[in-house]
Amino acid sequence: MKKFVTAILAGVAMTATAFASFAGEGEGVIASVDAETRTIVLQDGSTWTAADDVDLAALAPGDAIKVVYEDGTTMLTSVEKTAM
Repeated sequence: MKKFVTAILAGVAMTATAFASFAGEGEGVIASVDAETRTIVLQDGSTWTAADDVDLAALAPGDAIKVVYEDGTTMLTSVEKTAM
């Protein structure tokens, strides 16, 4: 019985973690990049902050990008150049 309850609790904990970490995706064209503040402004006027592990070195104004962000925030967890 103890193992059964432990298994149930572990399953509930994993499910709660999965639901707490949703991500959103989007696309746009870069208007400006500031590596010092880790911000990217898109041509639509939206401003995003890149997580510390996102490489901004290869990004420049005019680049079309696809982004993944933490849902409900403006924190980018992934930035990838795309074809226009």
